[in-house]
Amino acid sequence: MVDSRSGNLRFAYKGSRLKPLRAFCQVARLGSVSRAAEALYLSQPAVTLQLQALERELGVRLLERSGRRLTPTREGELLYELAKPLVEGLDGLAATFREQVRGLDAGELNVAAGSSTILYLLPGIVDAFRQGHADVRLSLHNVTGAGGLDLLRNDAVDLAVGSMLDVPADLTYAPVYSFEPMLIMPPDHPLASKRDLTLQDLSPYGLILPPKRLTTYRLVDLVFQQNRVPYTVALEVGGWEVIKQYVAMGLGISIVTAICLTEADRQRLAARSLARWFPSRSYGIVMRKGKFLSAQARAFVELIKPELLSPREQDRGGHSER
Repeated sequence: MVDSRSGNLRFAYKGSRLKPLRAFCQVARLGSVSRAAEALYLSQPAVTLQLQALERELGVRLLERSGRRLTPTREGELLYELAKPLVEGLDGLAATFREQVRGLDAGELNVAAGSSTILYLLPGIVDAFRQGHADVRLSLHNVTGAGGLDLLRNDAVDLAVGSMLDVPADLTYAPVYSFEPMLIMPPDHPLASKRDLTLQDLSPYGLILPPKRLTTYRLVDLVFQQNRVPYTVALEVGGWEVIKQYVAMGLGISIVTAICLTEADRQRLAARSLARWFPSRSYGIVMRKGKFLSAQARAFVELIKPELLSPREQDRGGHSER
């Protein structure tokens, strides 16, 4: 039973920690060695030996008698809290694995994306995914900026789709689409028919922009500041659809990304490219580095950018949607 060749006590039961931990958890749960032995299909002496070996290994008393029941000591309660999920997880491993295998083509898929991505970019992709994976419960989480990154880092979503300007070291970003910056205004606005549009031409007119905390506002401010051109903000409001509506009403002009302009907008808005002064915005896939993608997540990624799943592209970095 005892091996003292190295000066340390080593017990035979130590060769398999799972058995004594399982025995201890059953005794702690049922309050009886005999009932634990029945649950484990073992003899009472076998359970007793496992408990004794575990106590010798840990050097503490784990169980004490309280009336007719065995109850955990203070140390035993601590061990029970630590060991119970481990034992249950290992005992249920085979069943859980089989269930997961059956659900590779079903299950859930959680994707984080901003409003513009959900509204303008993802409809066709979601439709194609639903046609090929009707059993998968797809959840689109409408978040922007740090909210989407927090969901990724906490494994609350499988991946994110959006636009990023800064790439945190713990995430990867694969740009897929690129959209020009556009000036939008009512069709009868003086700038709508101006032949050679300059940044200075925008200065006299109030801009309708997303809130300051978002990337679009910061980018507009940076470009005007770098070119030493003054500008005014007539209104801050979130959402491209709201901004387009207010511009169509004549409440101001705006600088948007071409992703949000539809055929219907051409009837009520005039649009001019501002690519000369503002950079294009990329939209793509954001993932946490080292995260294992489920079969359904891989299928979704393949609809957007199939080559992203090749080993060569796994370590690219990216930005957050604002």
